Amino acid sequence: MAAFEKCEYRKRLKNIKAKMAEKNLNILLSTNPANMNYISGYDGHSYYVPQGVAVFTEEEEPIWMGREMDVTGAQYTTWLKDENLYGFPEYFVQSFDHHPVEYFADILLEKKADGKRIGLEMNQEFCNHKMYLELKAKLKNAVFVDASHMVNWIRTIKTENELKYMRQAGTITEKAMNIGIAAIAEGVRECDVAADIWHAQIAGTKEFGGEYPGLMPAMPVGERSNAPHLSWSDNRYKKQQMGILEIGACKMRYNAPLARTVYVGVPNNKYKDFVKTINEGLDVMLNAIKVGVPCEDIELKWRKCIEPKGYIKKSRAGYPIGLGYPPDWGEQTYSLRPGDKTILLENMTIHVLAAIWTEDFGYEVSESVIVKEKGYEQLSSVSRQLFVK
Repeated sequence: MAAFEKCEYRKRLKNIKAKMAEKNLNILLSTNPANMNYISGYDGHSYYVPQGVAVFTEEEEPIWMGREMDVTGAQYTTWLKDENLYGFPEYFVQSFDHHPVEYFADILLEKKADGKRIGLEMNQEFCNHKMYLELKAKLKNAVFVDASHMVNWIRTIKTENELKYMRQAGTITEKAMNIGIAAIAEGVRECDVAADIWHAQIAGTKEFGGEYPGLMPAMPVGERSNAPHLSWSDNRYKKQQMGILEIGACKMRYNAPLARTVYVGVPNNKYKDFVKTINEGLDVMLNAIKVGVPCEDIELKWRKCIEPKGYIKKSRAGYPIGLGYPPDWGEQTYSLRPGDKTILLENMTIHVLAAIWTEDFGYEVSESVIVKEKGYEQLSSVSRQLFVK
């Protein structure tokens, strides 16, 4: 059973077809797992082989194309009729002689796609050059158009049903973060803290469980705390080390990230001042969030807070979140950074990340929020302090 009622998927389809009409597209072939889920409901970790969902302007329902063994999974999780589920035979799987997109192209030929304008998600991880060449070879008269983030932009504004899952994910994240913070202590292995966090993320609450998130926990420690995308090791936490936790639980593929930092020992005044500045920067950004504000204005307030103190952050200060599969829980559209003039709208969801990594150390604190008319709603509630153990 799909995560939402058919009527919600049909509304999504209507919005997608409207965007396709703007781009003069006849067909959209979506291969990004999050976009496939958004369109069809498909939820399987089968994205290590080519798969896709095709939307046709002249057909009522999309079609799902994937591995033959995954058709049953599509029957369980999508809202599509069985006749719209196509599975390629096993000899296509990781073969040097055949490619699954040959099969996709044959299906599209049956649907009279040759000579049509076809949108591809060319700038996404799951659409590669080989796929493009295979489609071009079979659909010789088709015109292929880059539609990389068309569905992503439609996803940015959430419905109440989507927000329900994001709030549940935020509740699980809150629980997992508190457990992770409590587990860190001198002599404890990083991997044991990670295990506690993973267990909490999957077990969820008594009311609802969790799922594997779009990203693994980021847990750089000590001198490695200035490398934000490192995970855990089997090293033990030591005195005078900071440990960053950037984690995010997931419900029905909707993610709610959160970052906090723990210090084992007694931080010196330099680090305390560093933390104070970054926390103030997060507060400034959050207080600026409301409907109608451009993304760049929020980031500017962050820079005006940290730069007089001598700190610079070259990377963005936030990004959209929601539906996601590994390797990303971000929606890959707007960002809180200079030059991004995207206007915040009601029910956009953002991971606001106040973090700086210097040559010597790092510190992270963040909130995932829902944009509201006159402010924001937090998805989790964990103190924004530096946790000293």
